[in-house]
Amino acid sequence: MRIVYVNGEYLPEDQAKISVFDRGFLFGDGVYEVSSVLDGALIDNQAHLVRLQRSLDELSIARPASDAEIEEIQQELIKRNDLTEGMVYLQITRGAAERSFDWPTDAEPSLVMFTQAKSITGSASAQKGLRVATVPDLRWKRRDIKTVNLLPASWAKAQAAEKGADDAWMVEDGHVTEGSSNNTFIVTKDGVLVTRQLSNDILHGITRKATLQLAAECQLKIEERSFTPEEAYDAQEAFMTSASSFVTPVIEIDGHEIGDATPGPIAKRLRELYIDAAQQGSLPA
Repeated sequence: MRIVYVNGEYLPEDQAKISVFDRGFLFGDGVYEVSSVLDGALIDNQAHLVRLQRSLDELSIARPASDAEIEEIQQELIKRNDLTEGMVYLQITRGAAERSFDWPTDAEPSLVMFTQAKSITGSASAQKGLRVATVPDLRWKRRDIKTVNLLPASWAKAQAAEKGADDAWMVEDGHVTEGSSNNTFIVTKDGVLVTRQLSNDILHGITRKATLQLAAECQLKIEERSFTPEEAYDAQEAFMTSASSFVTPVIEIDGHEIGDATPGPIAKRLRELYIDAAQQGSLPA
């Protein structure tokens, strides 16, 4: 049985408990990170811990453990669950307190972690490419904070599934923001790699950053700007990035085939470069 970590204890998952008064449960008052694991090693974990601290600071949530302590727990979970490939999920909430919209001043933050086994390098989605559908972006205005408020994103993915698609790209004011759990990219017909610029409108993706640095090393022309669904329909390639899937090609958007409806060479090359660098521990800093 999988071993999980809850507030200082390593427990079988069926014995793990969180208070019904935990504000993550009652208010979605918490943040999270997901670090991928390849060959039993954490990938780009320090960057995830830096972003975790930023999310905590933005919401004034106390930190229950240092970076070193968190990584020690992550490594112990990998060991106890014999995880070779997959991810480690980490969640910090403001803690348990009497239900009130006011932020408590004396609650002890809650820390939960668990592993998930998943084939990332051998992903079937990466081999065949994904079909996506656009849906309205109904989320709050601080998407740069990695909060556990994921219902709108989950709903977006459900709407895409109803349309026969694999995932959703969310649209606001006529422009794509990001995917349900990933950053979005297109390659224009003149070979320019385009992805939305960083702001409060999107999550500052760790994999996005590394992918852009790899693309720059390949001397690709890069534009960080917003793009419309129509521009995406006309692109020669499209793809998404995330810690749990790396670089994943997109072959169709709203029924419009992208390129020749197969994973494009730029997306495939960036995926190969990312996996090679991750396995060698040499991802761009």
